[in-house]
Amino acid sequence: MKKVKNIVFVFAILATNALFSQGKFELHTVAFYNFENLFDTINQENNDEEWLPNGAQNWTHKKYRQKLHNLSKVLSEIGTGEQQTNSPVLIGGCEIENRGVLEDLVKQPLLVNKDYGIIHFDSPDKRGIDVALLYQKKHFKPTSYSSIPLYIYRTMEGKGDKDKDKEKEESDDKVETDKSSDRVYTRDQLLVTGLLDGEEVSIIINHWPSRSGGEKKSAPFREAAGLLNRKIMDSLFAINPKAKIITMGDLNDGTYNKSVKEGIGAKRKKEDVKEKGIYNPFEEMFYKGHATLFHRDAGDIFDQIMVSEAFIDKNYKKFQYWKAGIYNKPYMIQNFGQYKGYPLRHTLTEIGYSDHFPVYVYLVREVK
Repeated sequence: MKKVKNIVFVFAILATNALFSQGKFELHTVAFYNFENLFDTINQENNDEEWLPNGAQNWTHKKYRQKLHNLSKVLSEIGTGEQQTNSPVLIGGCEIENRGVLEDLVKQPLLVNKDYGIIHFDSPDKRGIDVALLYQKKHFKPTSYSSIPLYIYRTMEGKGDKDKDKEKEESDDKVETDKSSDRVYTRDQLLVTGLLDGEEVSIIINHWPSRSGGEKKSAPFREAAGLLNRKIMDSLFAINPKAKIITMGDLNDGTYNKSVKEGIGAKRKKEDVKEKGIYNPFEEMFYKGHATLFHRDAGDIFDQIMVSEAFIDKNYKKFQYWKAGIYNKPYMIQNFGQYKGYPLRHTLTEIGYSDHFPVYVYLVREVK
């Protein structure tokens, strides 16, 4: 039976490739990338002192410009190949200091001709890192967008493991608490609805609370984020049960965690996705050994893109999910030393790309 399924799968891929070669389908890429500390060199109200010329990172204008160039190279290439020459029409991003750094990014020579628009809100995160959406104006027309706060409190924390030293996670992304209210400030979830070449699509951009202080201790924060994500989707489904929704982000949790499996209700297999359900192609990728980041020599997929049931109902007269990928070209990978095989990130002596690999999905539609 398994052999038959594999044969059917191969024929499906060949059929899809044949249709592309005949020009019967149009193809778009949707991507998400953790930009890892995309800070400018200007001192602002957020806690950005580390990322100033006289700060711990010695973050100079020259380094900032190199960082922008590196990111623009990756963004311009994600999804190219597979009958695709265009860079992503939609790019979700996180670890963004402000709108200004995005304006600098989309003006980079490798991106400027793509004419990306920007949707960004300042979030209450104490480090001042936000989420945002970049979109190609030629293909996507926003009709509404809002920033939806995640309310979490220190009293929600879990107990964690007995072996606290083993459990503790080291992270640049520390959670900070308002002492008067006990609220833990984190990123909002960005909801954007618009027309993708005339077809309504809603996108949710996420950067869930980190594992700082320990995975289990901080898990309730991400579980609350998953529930908020689901609440946003349900509000869209209440208007249209066949709403086309893409939720993406750095979730700081794996595809198997409660925040994703129960909070969002994401499914590993397409056949298990019912109306108003969500399909997560990155769960299967995780179990096949793929990763977007590494910690203590263990890989995981925290960066995920999920799609609603209407994207997998095989009605190719409208945009449908085709397949997903992790973009990890050799130039983005550390090739020596202790962290060989890890994403090539920034250090004091080298301006890398990010400590995460970006992820993407292809959407296809039959040409009328």
